[in-house]
Amino acid sequence: MLTRFGLYGFLKNQRYFEAFLILVLLERGLTFFAIGLLIGFREIATNVLEIPSGAIADVWGRRRSMILSFVAYIASFFVFGFAEHLGWFFLAMFLYAVGDAFRTGTHKALIFAWLRGQGRTDERTKVYGYTRSWSQFGSAVSVILATVLVFMSDDYSILFYAAIVPYVFGIINLLGYPAALEAASSARASVVTILGHMTEALKASFTRRGLKRLILESMGFEGVFHAVKDYLQPVVQAAALATVAGFVVMDPVTDTQKTALMIGPIYFVLFLLAGVASRQSYRVAQLAGTEDRAAKLLWGSGVVLFAGLLAAAWYEKHAWLIAAFCLLHVLQNLWRPILISRFDFHSTEAQGATILSIESQARRASTMVLAPLVGLVIDLVKAHELGGSFWPIGALGLVVTLAFFLSASQGNRKNNAGS
Repeated sequence: MLTRFGLYGFLKNQRYFEAFLILVLLERGLTFFAIGLLIGFREIATNVLEIPSGAIADVWGRRRSMILSFVAYIASFFVFGFAEHLGWFFLAMFLYAVGDAFRTGTHKALIFAWLRGQGRTDERTKVYGYTRSWSQFGSAVSVILATVLVFMSDDYSILFYAAIVPYVFGIINLLGYPAALEAASSARASVVTILGHMTEALKASFTRRGLKRLILESMGFEGVFHAVKDYLQPVVQAAALATVAGFVVMDPVTDTQKTALMIGPIYFVLFLLAGVASRQSYRVAQLAGTEDRAAKLLWGSGVVLFAGLLAAAWYEKHAWLIAAFCLLHVLQNLWRPILISRFDFHSTEAQGATILSIESQARRASTMVLAPLVGLVIDLVKAHELGGSFWPIGALGLVVTLAFFLSASQGNRKNNAGS
């Protein structure tokens, strides 16, 4: 099953447009504020569906929910491919939100259910980090293929249509998961049953002390990360357009092609580093002694990283800014497996997908608020020339990471990462 779990992540991350999405939206006439609104809308739509989707997965069947998720993604990619007006982008984002809502939390619950069946629950962080690493390696392969597609076609639209193919194979892979992992309730999947299950999970999330803290941490770290991570794209574009592409034989080379030639290698290295970080995250927990101490260590690393990003953005040092964004992805991939393992420690088997969907919803609520605000502030900074364009990202991250680092508990529970 580890092979199938890894293949799921690899295929799921064949989103060829991912490293170019902000550039696509900018090219089609959107401002940073409008892009922030789209991201915020996606988070709102996902939030509306998030908890019910987790409950549906626990009651109706997790594998079925995953297949529904992939079908929604395929529809989203199709709409993104031809969208030109804001209304079509909102539709594409809604379909994407449906895909996210029925996927997040559900596949993690499948992994943890398999670990329980194998008697390997002490390897949660290690196994989840391993499977997550294949997602990052998939992204590394994806960005190379995307670079070739953009360079050959000089068009971003092809990236959305190409992404449909691996998602069809993803559905085939999910169909091969054993029925034992479906974990569908024997009860009829009625609205009353689903609402009751959802209510119990919500109550647990807001009454258990450990879960409350973890939800806030997710809102802080993950919320900020997902609101700002894609600003690496315009940073790389600015660096690319300021660089003479003398190593390219073709003449002339368009701005789109030049940007692709720089984005490809940078994102390839970024995803490889992120994959290694995800696979080795359990070692951070082992080194720290407990997962709670590891979390505090990573919060401290975030303080240093965002301080550096703030300085690099203010003075428009593109190379340093690109490096800071890459390290941010690495830090998030060290952080995520540890966070998910901590959530599973505080959850029950029956509520696994629902609790993780609540976590994802909380993170999305944070991103929903932050994304439009960050976009608006960046537009204002650019308009009034108040330093480098992207320094508000560093300032936001610094405030959030510093607050959680100072309030973090060392924790006394034993490390669950395995030895």
